[in-house]
This record gives sequence, structure tokens and C-alpha cells, in this order.
Amino acid sequence: MYLNYLQEEFYGRPLIIADRELCESNIDNILKEAKNKDVALLVVGDPLGATTHTDMLLRAKQFEVKTQIVHNASIINAVSCCGLQLYNFGETISIPYWTETWKPDSFYDKIVQNFSRNLHTLCLLDIKVKEPTEESLTKKVRQYMDPKFMSVKEAASQLVQIIKRKPDTGITMDTIAVGLSRVGAPDQTIAVKSLREMQQCDLGPPLHSLVIPAPNLHPLELDYLAHFR
Repeated sequence: MYLNYLQEEFYGRPLIIADRELCESNIDNILKEAKNKDVALLVVGDPLGATTHTDMLLRAKQFEVKTQIVHNASIINAVSCCGLQLYNFGETISIPYWTETWKPDSFYDKIVQNFSRNLHTLCLLDIKVKEPTEESLTKKVRQYMDPKFMSVKEAASQLVQIIKRKPDTGITMDTIAVGLSRVGAPDQTIAVKSLREMQQCDLGPPLHSLVIPAPNLHPLELDYLAHFR
């Protein structure tokens, strides 16, 4: 609460913590309010990096609310800090947390497709914030899981398990991966290791991202990555 107070002092405006539930299900009341006064939504990264925010803009048009977008840096372009060239990236994918009964791997096919076309893959790692527990979904009162943020070692471990099930994709446990943490912060950390080694790599606090580089790298990319080995 003290941090929120300091933020309100900085902006000179009252702040509401906009969790996923508010942004996805209860945004209409805020949009109605925005017809008569200025309302700003502050986000991490670029505002159009999330489909939820695109949906908000469409809903704002339905309410005839004027909007203005102030763009910002995001991991989509900041990932170039590791030395891999942005125009050599293919489709970005997301790696979800697995559970005991749910272990999807469809995202892996997109990594393989990028790899086969000699393109890098940026893997966005799962974030669980204010996620309802499975048990509470059928109850009137929602209960929420503790926040958790996927690390590069967890993502690499899931990828290695998929590789063991799908050994003929061209990607192996010895394929090089790039782990990034807290990109843009003073304690930003980058590590280049095999997927096998990345399973043991601790890059500290969140947020983390993982890149599977293309199999054939530009000489400048190789020279830059060498600094993080």
C-alpha cells in the first residue's frame, strides 16, 4: 500500500490496480467513465503487445471514447540486447506452465518451424498473477494461487522433455539457447548455454525470457553471443 501511495504522489492521480479480471471482464465501467474524463492505463512493455489491450481499443470505439496510444519498449525489440538480429526472428511463442494433467506442446512445433527456416524464436515465459485455483472455479468465492513467474531453467526443462518425445526435429538437448532476465534493468543478465545446461542455470529474479537461436548464425551474432558464454 505504501508503494501505491508513492506512485499516486508521483502521478498526482488516484491509481487502481488493473488485474487481468478487471482488464478482461470489467473494463466497460472504466470506458464509460472515460467518455467524460481522462483515464490512462499504464502497462509494462508496449501497450499493443497484448491482445487484451487491442480488445480494449475496439470496445472504446463502441463506446465512442477517443483513445491515444503512447508506445513503449518491450521484450519483442529489447531482446536484441543479446546480439541476435531482430530481422532474423520468426514467430514469437509462449511457453505455459505444465500441470500434472495438462502438458501442451503445440508451441514446440512453431519453434521447429522457425529453426528449419534458420530463424530465431523468442519464447515468452508463463506468468501466474491472480490466477484462480481450480478448486475455487466452482465456488462462489474465488481463491487465488500464489504469484509465480516461469524461469529459463523451468522453460528449458519442459523443452528437454518435449525433445525426448520428439527426437527427430533437428533440435536437441545440445542446441544453444539464450536466457535473459530483467531486460532493461541495471541487473539485466544474459546467459548462452545448451538447453541441457540451461536446465541448471539460475538467472535470479523475474522476469525471464528464452531464445532458441537459428542453427546458422551471422558472424556478428556469434561474436556477440560469445560474451555471454
